[in-house]
Amino acid sequence: MFNRGDMVIYGGTGVCRISDITMKPGVDGSEQPYYVLKPLLEDCTIYTPVDGKVFMRRVISKEEANRLIDMIPGLETEAFYTKSVQELTQHYKSAINTHSCEDLIELTMSIYEKKQDVEKHNRKFGQVDERFMKQAEELLFSELSVALEIQRDEVREYIADRLSAADR
Repeated sequence: MFNRGDMVIYGGTGVCRISDITMKPGVDGSEQPYYVLKPLLEDCTIYTPVDGKVFMRRVISKEEANRLIDMIPGLETEAFYTKSVQELTQHYKSAINTHSCEDLIELTMSIYEKKQDVEKHNRKFGQVDERFMKQAEELLFSELSVALEIQRDEVREYIADRLSAADR
């Protein structure tokens, strides 16, 4: 069970702060404990049962965030190509739905690789690719910003600085 103030990953919403734990009537009418979540990326409140079925985990630690960043140069990613929009969407969704920072890094890198390849050949970068790259980056960067205790817009520079320091 989580506590008030905990930062968690909640389903596809991303990072949320547990602002309260309250009692509400459940499906059967009896009182059940609910988490009151405040997403970082949206201006809303989410009520979810403590024993709910939506994926939920703690935000990674600062040490884990730095470990993930340090492994980026060793990752070998490959762009995913298909003519089927449905297949492409399913491929991207399956990576996002693991709720793993490592998978989000690999997904972002593979889509970025695809973008560079497409632009190199003077072709248009697909809307599905663009949408999922943005979603993966938002989920990843918001979690890394909380873990590293920096602003979300500082994450890209933090990663670049850490990787360039490792090259020296």
